[in-house]
Amino acid sequence: MKSVLSIVLAGFVSVAGATAAMAQKAYGPGVTDVEIKIGNTNPYSGPASAYGLVGRVEQAYFKMVNEAGGVNGRKITFISYDDAYSPPKTVEQTRKLVESDEVFAIVSSVGTPTSLAVQKYLNIKKVPQLFVLSGAGNFNMPKQFPWSMSHQVNYSAEGRILATYIMKAQPKAKIGVLYQNDDLGKDLLRGLLDGLGENQELVVAQEPYQLSDPSVDTQVLKIYAAKPDVFVNFASPKAAAQAIRKIGELNWKPIQFVGKVAASVDAVMKPAGLDHAEGIVSVAFAKEYSDPQWADDPARNAYGAFMDKFMPGVEKNNTLAVQAYTTSQHLVGLLELCGDNLTRENLMKQASHLDGKLRSGMLLPGIGLHTTPDDLAPLKQLQLMRLEGGNWKLFGDVLMAR
Repeated sequence: MKSVLSIVLAGFVSVAGATAAMAQKAYGPGVTDVEIKIGNTNPYSGPASAYGLVGRVEQAYFKMVNEAGGVNGRKITFISYDDAYSPPKTVEQTRKLVESDEVFAIVSSVGTPTSLAVQKYLNIKKVPQLFVLSGAGNFNMPKQFPWSMSHQVNYSAEGRILATYIMKAQPKAKIGVLYQNDDLGKDLLRGLLDGLGENQELVVAQEPYQLSDPSVDTQVLKIYAAKPDVFVNFASPKAAAQAIRKIGELNWKPIQFVGKVAASVDAVMKPAGLDHAEGIVSVAFAKEYSDPQWADDPARNAYGAFMDKFMPGVEKNNTLAVQAYTTSQHLVGLLELCGDNLTRENLMKQASHLDGKLRSGMLLPGIGLHTTPDDLAPLKQLQLMRLEGGNWKLFGDVLMAR
């Protein structure tokens, strides 16, 4: 019987083995012949604690990799600290990771305001800030921040994609927007308005909320009073779920959209009430585990086998789990590309030349990672999806985020 790891790797494509240089060993901080230290911050507590699942899945994935021998014989030591989605706490924990733990790189940390709070520090220190779970444009500014790159499609581009679809489906609809009052929500809103172009007057309500707000009921009621036909929900999971539930309680029936950051069935739609969430539209770059079209897909089944063994009891449909899984695969593949030249400089060199060299099987067909030294945004494509019967259903073509 095949091991879970062998099944997982069957769904992951990397040309690392064919391209890794056979040069003399060269190591940066956090690397030895037997270990690679990777640092991370996650909101395991606080108002954004739903994202804590990301760190737990990544820890489990690296455990699986280590049990199978690691990366070129080196075990990954994944050091992940709770920052409670608080930028000052992120600064404190990141300094600890760099200066005390001496990690090789900071990888897959969650959050826009939190990751922005340490971006300048990490770039001054020349510590890779890789695969940040944020679509903020600041993480694709290679001239100013050559040591930073994200692992999400740019938020502004996502907003433009949703605007384009709204204009095609409901060209005369009045639009109301709830958005998180930080770079995440503002970037999504900016993209939506840009995509609407001369039709921006259709937006009849724009209501911000603070992440620390206990509820967004007041904002939803203000938007409701403006009588829009479309409700665009640019919130993180807790607030997004509250908004969807409130709309249901009002017996209001707008066409609803949520940003990808809140597209989790388990963390958002179920708490909101699946009956209230039916028909919501969002975007995806990865396969939905429950989608029957992937029932016989090796990569989908490898992900399921991994979750059964290493994350039992966690809903496989959770988009946060899928994202953490793909990000972990991409990190392992990137480390393999480095071969024995595990310096921070070479890690960024490999990360900035991902012309299809890494591709998780859980990405949708036609979507891969592509970077150049002048463009550090690895993911640039999305596909629309609609919630039907408690599951996401893809529709339309894969769209290029511009």
